[in-house]
Amino acid sequence: MLPAMTRTLRIVADARAVAETAASALVSRALDAVAARGRFNLALSGGSTPRLLFATLAARVDSGAPGATAVAWDQVHVFWGDERAVPPTHPDSNYGVARALLLAHLPIPDANVHRIQAEMEPSEAAAAYQATLRRHFGLQPGERPVFDLVFLGLGPDLHTASLFPGSPALDERERLVAAPWVEALGAFRITLTPIVLNQARTVMFMVAGEDKAHALKTVLETEPEPARRPAQVVQPPDGELVWLVDEAAAAGLSAAIRQEWR
Repeated sequence: MLPAMTRTLRIVADARAVAETAASALVSRALDAVAARGRFNLALSGGSTPRLLFATLAARVDSGAPGATAVAWDQVHVFWGDERAVPPTHPDSNYGVARALLLAHLPIPDANVHRIQAEMEPSEAAAAYQATLRRHFGLQPGERPVFDLVFLGLGPDLHTASLFPGSPALDERERLVAAPWVEALGAFRITLTPIVLNQARTVMFMVAGEDKAHALKTVLETEPEPARRPAQVVQPPDGELVWLVDEAAAAGLSAAIRQEWR
């Protein structure tokens, strides 16, 4: 099982409820971070469930919902956990999706949106994003960035961000950002490494749908072996690990794991 840490398994009705709960979590953590440290550093993910999150939060802002409008959006800084090696206008761009569904609705200064320049050669894009992280967080040699909230998803093959089974990025000890070749996709990806993910104050996995049930059960109920089950590499020792899942994804979980993670 995963080692001791602040961890939560929250099971909600469906994908819509996952999005609603995640949106509320984002708002509350943004309010807390700005109050405590003057800014909120957020890393977004790609995938279908985040699309629902983006639309949900955008609707709250557009409708003037009190919680969403209370956020000091000019103190929010947005990053990405990973990106496909495509230009920002490409339909597969994680940045492009977030821009259209969420960021266009938020009063966030352009300077606060830190996209991965994935139109560059992948290794150059990774190096450039690492430089962005070092500059934004004011890192000295050997220091690591601390995000307030990192959203992640879970693939049927147990990948998260762009950390796929067998990826050398899973064993990275120095780089904050890597550009591994993903054989199964025949493509490069740019991704934050476990070094960064495991420094976050909160990491929140969003998992929805019966097609994720086997993957979720495997990650939560087997001994850690990140080379085969990459999502298990995410274990922030000083942070909070939250699995926010719907009933369909949680269908295969044992009573013991439900009790352990309550």
